[in-house]
Amino acid sequence: MSSFTRPLAHLIDQFEQLPGIGPRTAQRLALHLLKQPEEKIKTFSSALLNARNKVGQCEKCFHLTAQTVCEICLNSKRNSSLICVIADSRDLIALERTREYQGVYHVLGGLISPMDGIGPELLNITALVKRVSSENSSEVILALTPSVEGDTTSLYLARLLKPFVKVTRIAYGLPVGSELEYADEVTLTRAIEGRREIE
Repeated sequence: MSSFTRPLAHLIDQFEQLPGIGPRTAQRLALHLLKQPEEKIKTFSSALLNARNKVGQCEKCFHLTAQTVCEICLNSKRNSSLICVIADSRDLIALERTREYQGVYHVLGGLISPMDGIGPELLNITALVKRVSSENSSEVILALTPSVEGDTTSLYLARLLKPFVKVTRIAYGLPVGSELEYADEVTLTRAIEGRREIE
């Protein structure tokens, strides 16, 4: 039986649904919010609803954006012939923190994982092949997590893309099984710089 009154217990339960939030953190967040002025809570909830309603996917690279095309794809200073393929937007944000990579991105929306029922048809792979074959791309960098799923996806993509473009993979400066979003900037920079062509 919960020691919290029902509305508070419900709020704690909602926080626990978020990734990486355990029971104690959920309690701290809920109790913190209860101490805030009503105006601050309204601003918070408004920002949450606003983001949910206005943020979608870039029609070109599938990164999160409130526009039709994201800010990175629209940036004329980026090297549009260099495409870095990542699993999701969290990886893009991690790579952008390095301030080293100046190309563009393609977000797959996950990794091939037959055990989880995720096949190539559920990812943004067809759009990537179309993009690479129709644009003037010079290189595709596969920046996927070094795991069984990441390796499977990389090999699958390399086979599809090699007829059109040079395909490289980031170096293994990252521990196997780790997530890109948790890697530090120096490790990610070295991984990008040490990329190699897939044979």
